[in-house]
Amino acid sequence: MKKTVRRLADGRELIYFDRHDDAVRDAVDRRPLEPVTSASEIRHDPLLGENVAIASHRQGRIYHPPADTCPLCPSTEDWQSEIPAADYEVAVFENRFPSLSGENGRCEVVCFTADHKASFADLGEDQAALVLAAWTDRTAELSARPGVEQVYCFENRGAEIGVTLAHPHGQIYAFPFTTPRTATMLRNAVEHRARTGRNLFEDVLAHERAEGGRVVLAGEHWTAYVPYAARWPYEVHLQPHRRVADLTGLDEEARTEFPRLYLELLRRFDRIFGTDEPPTPYIAAWHQAPVTGAGREEFALHLELFTVRRASGKLKYLAGTESGMGAFMNDVSPESAADRLREVASS
Repeated sequence: MKKTVRRLADGRELIYFDRHDDAVRDAVDRRPLEPVTSASEIRHDPLLGENVAIASHRQGRIYHPPADTCPLCPSTEDWQSEIPAADYEVAVFENRFPSLSGENGRCEVVCFTADHKASFADLGEDQAALVLAAWTDRTAELSARPGVEQVYCFENRGAEIGVTLAHPHGQIYAFPFTTPRTATMLRNAVEHRARTGRNLFEDVLAHERAEGGRVVLAGEHWTAYVPYAARWPYEVHLQPHRRVADLTGLDEEARTEFPRLYLELLRRFDRIFGTDEPPTPYIAAWHQAPVTGAGREEFALHLELFTVRRASGKLKYLAGTESGMGAFMNDVSPESAADRLREVASS
């Protein structure tokens, strides 16, 4: 992999990732951009003990632009995008409208491909492996930045999720705090270790693999399963068999196998509701350990993939119980979800 670092016209960092060492990325951003000014603020909720990012400047971010003015496509003579190059493989750049910035963290955009009409599921295994390499690189670099406590790589896909740019892309947030869900998992893992002498994540994975009824697909180094207490109609956790804290800990065997399994999983998601349905909206979220702090050694890297669609033409809304109380009610049993995801396997 070749990594090339450039600067956009307003000073933001742009990074190209290429599979071949002879790739040349010397295009210059010629847009007359003013320096980015953001006013993100972290406020603490004393009742819940959680942090909230206030980022009112994001109200003016780009919203559903026409395809010929997509800011994530390669630049042309007629249109200068966020990526000056006429083509690229994977590109990462600082978000122009970040939720976190300065002392309050950093937000990056990850463009998976130059093809505006593609999706992650359309990528080849080599391209998916390059995205994994980019996620890993950014996890390592952002984790080393002062003040960063957790790195979160994720993809939102579909208007139902709230995506405002159709181009296939994801994001990376470098949080200045440990996110609430991660803190809860860590606390439970530490308590499980004290109670049993074993690792919680390893025990959950071993149970799912032994029971088998909720396993969707498995390889030599990864297993994908629907959790016993899944919150979402179709929710899958993809976890490496060898426990590591974050993406930087994966060995070569796990990295090599990941693209095939993950692409198959995404393609199954697109077939859940039939080929006549629009592409399945989903969130793909990498759960990684905090950079520092007690309990980090108990965490296990895993990817969570879920959709808000519960049936053909029907969405799962987070209404009174979920949004008001944080108590999830799932309309689809995890066992039937796993059955369906096995039914739609590639032939």
